[in-house]
Amino acid sequence: MRVVIDTDPGLDDAVGILYALNDPRFSVEAIITVAGNIGIATTTRNAGRLLAAMARADIPYASGAAGPLEGQGISEEAIHGADGLGGVTLPEPLSPPHDQPALDLLAQRLNAHEAGTLTILALGPLTNLARLAQIDPEAYGRIGRVIGMGGTISEKGNAGPHAEFNMAADPHAAEIVFAGPAPVTLIPLDVTRRLRATPEDLERLKGSGTVAAGLAADLIGAYFADNAGRESRPLHDPCVMLMAVAPELFETRQMRLAVDCETHMGRLVEAADAPAIDVAMGVDAMAALSTLWAGLGGR
Repeated sequence: MRVVIDTDPGLDDAVGILYALNDPRFSVEAIITVAGNIGIATTTRNAGRLLAAMARADIPYASGAAGPLEGQGISEEAIHGADGLGGVTLPEPLSPPHDQPALDLLAQRLNAHEAGTLTILALGPLTNLARLAQIDPEAYGRIGRVIGMGGTISEKGNAGPHAEFNMAADPHAAEIVFAGPAPVTLIPLDVTRRLRATPEDLERLKGSGTVAAGLAADLIGAYFADNAGRESRPLHDPCVMLMAVAPELFETRQMRLAVDCETHMGRLVEAADAPAIDVAMGVDAMAALSTLWAGLGGR
């Protein structure tokens, strides 16, 4: 599967990226960054550091949106640490970011191959995609599918009582992407909160012997609440990669969802006149975690 990863790494982002880089079912064409969990300079550096750790200097990465379409961004430094990776040591990038801005690089990748053959794995706010839809709708229309982590349907929010962080960070961007020509599959908190690692999982990863598994174990270890719980915080973003290659693990249904851009920023509301998107509402969590560990460990 040819993919571009749109990301704001971020601990759980990093685990998902490592999985995609290690699993041969993915052909990662590029990584583009967005400000989300932390500022754009740090998210971009982290993308380069993850590529360096996996010795993937062949994959370009580029800096994208430094803030939402409107208003101010939201920082999650308290969860992810000042470096975005919980203090986990990674090598410095092997090369600087691509000389093309993120949107130019994404458009180039979309235009280089047959329309509909590139999937966007969106792990952060949807600002980059919304901006591409605005400035180059022809390139945007060539996207095969957008698979994104975001939103909440029935679960309590993590960016206020009614909204999830990625939707709240740029609700106007989500509104544009949901209404756009590219099919959207959304994985909300209703599903992602079911995937949590245990200390035993970390031992399994450490015993796998791959770079990806070892780093993922360190990153997830930093993702335990106060490093004292018996399970990690939810592994939100790896669900995007799992949906891409193992959709049978999820239960999805089509929903018409409007994005609240005024009152409860980022709240998703069912409405008859809203765009129809596919929404994951169930997951075989044990099988999903097993698939994730297998991919990180080189199968």
